[in-house]
Amino acid sequence: MRVLSGVQPSGALHIGNYFGAIRQFVELQHEHDCYYFLADLHALTSVHDADRLRGLVTDLATAFLALGLDPGKAALYRQSDLPEIPELTWYLSTVTSMGLLQRCHSFKDKVAQGVIPSHGLFAYPVLMAADVLIVRANVVPVGRDQKQHLEVTRDIVASFHATYGREVFTMPEPMIGDEVAVVPGLDGQKMSKSYGNTIDLFGPEKEIRQRIMSITTDSTPVEAPKPKEGNALYGLLKLFAPAGERAWVEAAFDEGGTGYGEMKKRLFAYYLATFGEARRRFEELRRHPEEVEAVLRSGAERARAIAVPLMDEVRAIVGIR
Repeated sequence: MRVLSGVQPSGALHIGNYFGAIRQFVELQHEHDCYYFLADLHALTSVHDADRLRGLVTDLATAFLALGLDPGKAALYRQSDLPEIPELTWYLSTVTSMGLLQRCHSFKDKVAQGVIPSHGLFAYPVLMAADVLIVRANVVPVGRDQKQHLEVTRDIVASFHATYGREVFTMPEPMIGDEVAVVPGLDGQKMSKSYGNTIDLFGPEKEIRQRIMSITTDSTPVEAPKPKEGNALYGLLKLFAPAGERAWVEAAFDEGGTGYGEMKKRLFAYYLATFGEARRRFEELRRHPEEVEAVLRSGAERARAIAVPLMDEVRAIVGIR
């Protein structure tokens, strides 16, 4: 089964990105034919500094490899390295109704947040559809709150097939796995770059420690039991604690006698145990950017081996030579 997903290089990766997506991507590569892309074309709706965008793309590719993506099993490529994607986006846009795009939650949410709505932001779902269709993906991993993205892609496919009376695209299905735990941020809200409450995966160790020690807690005395509901520190400890230490986490909150400061130090130790090897690998790869670039070029070649013949069919169907 061919799996497709992408990550937008819009900022430093944090632990929410890992537990919410990248960990699943690494696991899927062992069972499926996986294609993962770095969505630099999508990022242009929010990143308008060329050097920064190039740096973010390189760091994101480096992070994928450091976290366990095997380029021998999964293709990793830059979205912009497939010129067939923007070409297909235009063909799809000619059969996509305005009403379909106006109903998309993500566009409405961003406008409500005060984002100036560009055409690129409005037409974002059409580019997403091209991303999926260009490699003939069978399934796309999505959370339950992201199903609309793939439903739009399926609507666009149906419209194209109905318009031209030919079926050329693979109709993708959603891959909805087990519910992924919401990763709490430093302030107790969902971890997000937009809230400024993240713990980076590859930031300086001293800075990571400072951020963990700054996690918002209440004034419960050391000797007293600690509340669990809505407690960001408890949520993060549960997420990171190895199986043999989960009982310690529960006892620390239920029985009292352990201060929040000691808990935060324990969380930092868990963080280093979880990501220490990946962080070392990340720094090593950073010293050899040519290795990362070679992986991206190889991944693009694998993806284009599917995209080029598909686009030959699409051009013939729409009448473009």
